[in-house]
Formats: sequence, C-alpha cells, structure tokens
Amino acid sequence: LSSRTSAAEKEMGGAEQREKQYRAHQRFGDHHGGVIGAHTYFYADEAKCDQHMETFLHCIDASSGSSEDGFSAIKLTALARPQFLVRFSEVLVKWRRFFHQMAAEQGQAGWAVLDTKLEVEKLQEALANLGIVSQAESQQWFMGENLGTSGTVDLLDWNSLFDSCTKLSRPLLIPNRKTGQLEPLLSHFSEEEELQMKRVLQRMDVLAKRAMEKGVRLMVDAEQSYFQSAISRLTVETQRRFNRSQPIIYNTYQCYLKEAYNNVTGDVELSRREGWHFGAKLVRGAYMEQERERAAQMGYEDPINPNYEKTNEMYHRCLDYVLEEIKHSRKASVMVASHNEDTVKFTLRRMMELGIHPSDKKVCFGQLLGMCDQITFPLGQAGFPVYKYVPYGPVNEVLPYLSRRAQENRGFMQRANRERDLLWKEVKRRLLTGNLFS
Repeated sequence: LSSRTSAAEKEMGGAEQREKQYRAHQRFGDHHGGVIGAHTYFYADEAKCDQHMETFLHCIDASSGSSEDGFSAIKLTALARPQFLVRFSEVLVKWRRFFHQMAAEQGQAGWAVLDTKLEVEKLQEALANLGIVSQAESQQWFMGENLGTSGTVDLLDWNSLFDSCTKLSRPLLIPNRKTGQLEPLLSHFSEEEELQMKRVLQRMDVLAKRAMEKGVRLMVDAEQSYFQSAISRLTVETQRRFNRSQPIIYNTYQCYLKEAYNNVTGDVELSRREGWHFGAKLVRGAYMEQERERAAQMGYEDPINPNYEKTNEMYHRCLDYVLEEIKHSRKASVMVASHNEDTVKFTLRRMMELGIHPSDKKVCFGQLLGMCDQITFPLGQAGFPVYKYVPYGPVNEVLPYLSRRAQENRGFMQRANRERDLLWKEVKRRLLTGNLFS
C-alpha cells in the first residue's frame, strides 16, 4: 500500500508541474516571440477570426483549382481566441491528469497510455472516498456512456466521459494533496467561453464542408504545446464528422514533443474504435525556442525531446506506427512533411517492406516551395504523391517567415553545395574520358 501511495504522490507531483504548462502567461500571450518556423496570428476580435476563415476558404478554392487531391493548411489560433485555447487545454489536461492519478493509485504509474486500464469498481470506490461523487452517481456515468462493460476503463473511455461530467449541476472537487483543501477538478466554462467554443466549431465546419465539396483535404497545423490539447480535441471532433468514408481532415503531430507517440497511438486507436479514417501530417516541430523559454520561466518540465537524435527517433517511431496501421486497416493516411533525406529513405524502405504502393495514395510527402527540390522531384518522377507547401500573405509577413525557414534549413544549403561539387566532379571526369554523353 505504501509503495502505491508513493507512486500516486509522485505522479501527482509531476502532473502539478506539467499543469503549469497550460496556464496563461502575459509574456507569451501573443505566442509570437522566438517562433522560427511557423506563421502566427494576432487575435483582434471575432470579426477578425471570420476574416481569417474567409481567407482559408479562398485558399481551399485555389488549391482545388491548381491540383487534384490538394491540401489546404489552417491554423486554429486564426479561428479562435488563443487565451480560450489555453483555457480549454488546461481543462482537458486536468481531466487527463486525474486519470493518471487514479492509475497511480491502482499501481499503474508510468504505464504506456494504451496499456493503462482502470478497474471500474476500484475507480468508483476511489471517487466515493474522495468525496467527488457517490458510487451511485459514478455508476450513472458508465451506464450512460455504455462504458466499463469489460470491467476496465482506459484513457479513451475516460475522455469520452468528459462532456457529460463537465455538465454536472455542481463542479467536481478533488483534494489538493499539498493543502488538503478541496479544489475544482473541472470548472464550468463561462457563457462567453461556451460561445467561443461554438464559434470555432462552426468555422471549422464551414471550412470542412467547403474542402469536401472541392475535393481538398484540410490540414490543421499543430501549434504551441499549451494550445495543442485544445487544437487536437477540436480537430478530432471534426474528423469524427468528416472522415467517415475518406480522410478529409488531417491532424498534425510534432515529433519533437516527448508526448508525440502517445498522441499518435491514442488517436489511431480512437479512429479504430469509432470507424473513421485517421489522417496525419508528421512534422518535427517549429516552436522549440519559445517552448523551452516558456518552460524555464514558468517552472514546468521542458516538453521537447532533449536533442535532434531523440526527435528523429520519435519521428520514425510515430511514422512506423502509422505505416503499420495503413498496412493492416487501409483506413489511415499520412503526409511525411520533412526535408530530411534519411526520413524519406526510411519511409520508402518501410513502404516497400509493408507492401504499400505509391499508387495507393495512403502516403504522401511534403516540402516547402523552393526548398529541397532534390528530394521533391525524384519522388514525383517515381510516382509518389508529393506536395510543395506554399506560404501566402502580405509580403511584409511572408518574407520574414521565409527568411527564418531558410535560416532553419541552412544545413540543406550545405548539402546542396556538396551535391553541386559532386556533379561538377562527374562532368570533369566524363570530359577527360571522352564519355560526356554516356
């Protein structure tokens, strides 16, 4: 018993530290500082969000007119108040944190997400002992959602309880282990926050419907980790509606995050259970400098992998999981959004090993327009679906963005110089041997 309590307290301590990540902070309120590889938006008002939606609609139309099976990328911070996304993320993380606290109480601290399963009877007993809800009330939770029939509840089951539990007539309270005081586990959204939730879902619905009409797939970009729980939740809600017969909506996963594999595997499993098509864009990530500065200032664990090698491992691990899903279910698709030649080679090798043919169009590649054409063109000539990411907007905003990306990818310029030197060496060799055109 003492070891289990110790594990639970350890999990709680770590969770309390991580929770700081989802609190508002004036210094990072505009989410612009230190961002190298992504465009960001200032929030003015709801009318400005509607203008952004109109811009995205024009982008969907342009993508439809320029290519078959095109993509259009959107950012939810352009469609919602960023502070609302932070607030929503905080609520979602508190709910997930409570699940892991209960898992630690049952001796499952630190287990992989899909391996963690709470015994329902023990969970109901714990909820009653904590004074959160009576056993009769908690039984209604599971009966209403048809959960717990197997005697256990995993994180996906637990997340499906979220809506019903936030609508209880009284707020859920949980004791703070440090102060001993009861504190709200989940506080109710204000009327304005409920309206903001409704508005952003309506905007996403408009964009998804236009994308479906035009034969365009919609990629929801990943953003800073303290927004991302809300962004992913809203994206999954849209996927549930629009990815029934094919992947129209793609979620983006940043593989420099320590939680990337858990996020990918959890969403793949949810799509399996509910029968919709999983769509993913895998990237390494664009907010490292700001993420680390914010973590240091606010006193929570750095959410970023410690080095490039670990990020590379994470990318290939997540990618391999999705490729396996494509092989076994055919209800998954992935965009490998990478300028890394080793990652492209890894993808091609695994596709061949798993029997995934380019004509299946389950795997596609993406690079920025004007960068890494030595990767893009050979892929296209070999029959692989490959896309160039086209930034758009006012010149004074797009040029700084492109210059940052060029700086970020300066290593590839060195590689291009090496390739140029090799080509010139080969031309000279052929001139000397008289075999220039052989």
